[in-house]
Amino acid sequence: MLDRVDESSSDIRTLMAGIGLRARAASAPLAIATTEAKNAALRAMASEIEAARETILLANAKDMEAGRARGLAGSFLDRLELNEERIAAMADGVRAIAELPDPVGAIMTEWDRPNGLHIERVRTPLGVVGVIYESRPNVTADAGALCLKSGNAVILRGGSDSAHSSRAIHAALVEGLREAGLPDDAIQLIPTTDRAAVGELLTGLSGTIDVIVPRGGKSLVARVEADARVPVFAHLEGLCHIYIDQSAKRDMAVEIVANAKMRRTGICGALETLLIDRAAVETHLKPILERLAELGCEIRGDDAIRAAWPQAKEAEDADWATEYLDAIVSVAVVDGIGGAISHINRWSSRHTEAIIAEDADAVARFFSEIDSAILLHNASTQFADGGEFGMGAEIGIATGKMHARGPVGLEQLCSFKYRVRGTGQIRP
Repeated sequence: MLDRVDESSSDIRTLMAGIGLRARAASAPLAIATTEAKNAALRAMASEIEAARETILLANAKDMEAGRARGLAGSFLDRLELNEERIAAMADGVRAIAELPDPVGAIMTEWDRPNGLHIERVRTPLGVVGVIYESRPNVTADAGALCLKSGNAVILRGGSDSAHSSRAIHAALVEGLREAGLPDDAIQLIPTTDRAAVGELLTGLSGTIDVIVPRGGKSLVARVEADARVPVFAHLEGLCHIYIDQSAKRDMAVEIVANAKMRRTGICGALETLLIDRAAVETHLKPILERLAELGCEIRGDDAIRAAWPQAKEAEDADWATEYLDAIVSVAVVDGIGGAISHINRWSSRHTEAIIAEDADAVARFFSEIDSAILLHNASTQFADGGEFGMGAEIGIATGKMHARGPVGLEQLCSFKYRVRGTGQIRP
């Protein structure tokens, strides 16, 4: 595959058209590949990632050096960085996908009609998936493995900041495909960082792409949704909330909030806005904010928070709509579960919200009246992850309501068809 191409529009168009045609050709044998063949490829891919560890680390070092020179934020660099532990986790994630049930051909439901027809709804691959992502080079492995197991060819377009890392990981994936006798073109990485390639991808490449999955910041998702001529599994920003009810166990609340905000601040499941029941301010607020401050988190609060915690900076309206992806949290006092629901429904990106409470009625209202993709009770928002859901990995968290919602894993990368079996019936 080319490492660079002439960046004229005609050359980019030709390059992308060829990628689309090869992906469509590869999708046919993938759709009927056996589970054994796909799993063999996945295990080989995991072994190749481990074998290429030094090559991947060297490539990542180039990306990290360039990122620091460009002045990228610490949270961005955290998402970009690979180390031995993260590479091992990447390989383990690919192996975990091999262990999952194959969704292709699974009967979702079946029934008999009075006339004797037997009807089955059966999962089928989508075909060709285009994935556009920023900064996270591990998405190269996650997306490639998930699409392979679900019988789809995939075209990957990683961010320019992670180009060297993604190419090194992709090379390992292709070696795994070859070892298992599956087509190299099952997983393709666009070999240019020219943004015109994204524009071509969004056209659908003359009908060769069936769906686009964007994984990145708000501007990327907005562009994809505005320009795509094929369906999109939208992954909007993770403006995640936690509400602390007066019935919450204080020590539990402290630990969950600290983990949700500070475990990894740059992921989409990180806490961004903390809401606390007015009735819990005296008992819960100080220990929660003390822990966050000890961990180096900047606290921005409304008037009630600043009155109780003078060290807090004043929160402005923009703070309630900001995905910080950094060690910053906005905090507000609300009037019970009703106030929390009102605030979340106004400001949320519909990604992930959590309630810390022992009051079953409050939890029931939270689950019923908030319509985000993921809702948690007494657990950290950082569990908003396909791997933590037992899906092996994910391409992203879909915040729309059509087809896929929440973690996009194997089942979400499938469509379905109907198989109808008869014994000679004709329609009167």
